[in-house]
Amino acid sequence: MTSTVTTAADLAADTAPATPVLSAAEQEELIRTHMPLVGHLVRDMLSRIPNHIHRDDLTSAGLHALVTAARGWDRERGVPFHRFAGTRIRGALLDELRALDWATRSVRSKARNTDVTRQNLTTSLGRTPTPEELAQALGTTTSELHQTDTDVQRATVLSLQGFTTSSADELVTERTPGPEEMLLRREQIGYLHHAIESLPDRLQTVVTEYFLYERPMADIAKDLGVTESRVSQLRAEALSLLRDGLNTHLDPELAPVPENPDSITARRRASYYASIAGNTTLHSRLAMTNANGHTAIGRGQRPAA
Repeated sequence: MTSTVTTAADLAADTAPATPVLSAAEQEELIRTHMPLVGHLVRDMLSRIPNHIHRDDLTSAGLHALVTAARGWDRERGVPFHRFAGTRIRGALLDELRALDWATRSVRSKARNTDVTRQNLTTSLGRTPTPEELAQALGTTTSELHQTDTDVQRATVLSLQGFTTSSADELVTERTPGPEEMLLRREQIGYLHHAIESLPDRLQTVVTEYFLYERPMADIAKDLGVTESRVSQLRAEALSLLRDGLNTHLDPELAPVPENPDSITARRRASYYASIAGNTTLHSRLAMTNANGHTAIGRGQRPAA
């Protein structure tokens, strides 16, 4: 595989501006100095999507958006370039992800049915069901269940739930978060980190290795000495715990109410919720991000060898 180094001049030359506001030299300077912005936004996006999405695809879309922003930015409008370009880059990344979201309605329906059935079996059995038990309850085979899980994993995060649907142009005039809103956002991110840290060891390993370090499920299974199906099972259990744990602390109205509080499953979940509370403080939550709400450098990344 060969690689090429893209320069600001190369990017500026990719598209000849129709009615440039800035000179070619000014555009090139903006592109060169703001290339790190593309890398930052791509890394942020990659931390929230499945690892089958290639960084190069997003980077290419982001760089193209940066070029377009440099061509169209007018300082007389009073919008700083980093903000103008940032919104356009985010919009381009979302468009790229939407283009990759090939999931059909049947896949999404299977995802919902699988989640509901898994939760019902967990409640009735007092433990996470095995793939065989889940497949039997769904009236399918374990191989079909695994395929559905693969399809769902590729598509679920790409539904872009939680992302804005506004266009880049609309976002340019959008106000920046106020102090209270930013504080709330930083608290939510902090709670998420502490919720992950409070997971049982194996569940924590699966979440961090799969979602933060973007490792293939097969590699995680090899490290843990289990099958890929078991890793998939652990991942589903971890995500369920994280969701309910965060709701318990951030939005109690959405927190689940156990049918039998004395059951083993209910007691384990209650212990997990209490563990989150015991591992978090306002100071530790805010320490996870900087004043702009960006995750602290180095988090979610492996230290250099």
